[in-house]
Amino acid sequence: MTEIHIVGTAHVSQKSIDEVREKVEAADPDVIAIELDPGRFAALKQQMKEAQDQESGAAPSEEEKTQAPEVKSLLKGNFTLMIVQWILAYVQRKIGMNVGIEPGAEMKEAIKIAEEKNIRLLLIDRNINITLARFWGNMKLLEKIKLVWILIRSIAGTDEESEGIDAEMVDSLTNPDMIELALAEFQKFSPTGANALITERDAYLAHGIIGLEHSSFERAVVVVGAGHLPGITKFRENPETLPSMKSLNEMPKKYPWGKIIGSVFIAMFAVIILAIAFSGATDLLIWAIIYWVVLNGLFAGAATLLVRGHPLSAATAAGLAWMTSLNPFLACGWFAAIVEARMRPPGPGDFKAIAKAESISEMFSVPLFKILLVAAAANIGSTIATFAFFIFLTPLLGVDLEMMTEILTTGFANLWAFLTGWI
Repeated sequence: MTEIHIVGTAHVSQKSIDEVREKVEAADPDVIAIELDPGRFAALKQQMKEAQDQESGAAPSEEEKTQAPEVKSLLKGNFTLMIVQWILAYVQRKIGMNVGIEPGAEMKEAIKIAEEKNIRLLLIDRNINITLARFWGNMKLLEKIKLVWILIRSIAGTDEESEGIDAEMVDSLTNPDMIELALAEFQKFSPTGANALITERDAYLAHGIIGLEHSSFERAVVVVGAGHLPGITKFRENPETLPSMKSLNEMPKKYPWGKIIGSVFIAMFAVIILAIAFSGATDLLIWAIIYWVVLNGLFAGAATLLVRGHPLSAATAAGLAWMTSLNPFLACGWFAAIVEARMRPPGPGDFKAIAKAESISEMFSVPLFKILLVAAAANIGSTIATFAFFIFLTPLLGVDLEMMTEILTTGFANLWAFLTGWI
């Protein structure tokens, strides 16, 4: 059996960095396991290399020069989740800057020690893309809305509020009582999100540690976030409760709820327009169509301008929103984002610029961030307009509910008579 030594860390704490080095010095392990997946490990290694190059004044090699991101390929994915991920990283980075510690510094320390002492390094965390897909895919709509709202509030207050966070407060995040309290609060906020982000990863990390226990290594130091320690301990003590690795690595099934709901609204719109047309209320028909076009254009265009999109991007969203709202397979945000990319082309350094942004205004100045934000904002604006149209249709048309019911009833009767007579 391998002797296991676990270090529970806060990801922006100098104390955690010191504890990692002290634990390795004391245990003298022949393997170090860290809470990283290959993607995040490669990103941290790249950051470490860039820091070394900056210190030495070395220029980046041709291999390290990246191409500008392909906007159309990004729009095909879940760009809303990408924005949420960037903002979460920004909030963590802002806290780290306040205490003078870069997020992930304790993992970098573990990597550095392993390289210095020629110790085997193991990556025991789940692929970040699977974790985020399961986190976002399993959350309920209301939980997603709450999360986005909390992020908006945290962005607005990060600069002021993070100033009140000191190193002692961050170090307290490794305190078991504080961890239990934080996990309990997250469970209340989003049970399904907490399951993917915490419980499932506890199980995945426990699988790695249990496997390490039965390996040929003599001693191992495991570096994980302190928030995972309670779950890992429970799974190690009760291995029969561990879910299978296959189930933990499954991507969530995608149900096209957006397209289904969109199709329902389109059908409702078509039925209402047809009923008004067959009722003979031509003036109401014209005004209903005008309100549809104006509401969609107004909300989509305003939302685009609200996130500081280019005026032409806003005009594109405003001009196409009424039409894309009638097609669940199209979104005005896609077209607005493409125009935004033409007006403010993304550069090869945009991903790094987003990762290093020290303020939200800095993030907004990065073309790639702005492009995806424009896409999301225009789509949200158009969606709000669609709901507003159906909710406020009667007062917008200047008729009461009884009159609207009479118009629709007459229209349906005339439509049915037309169809049966035509058949």
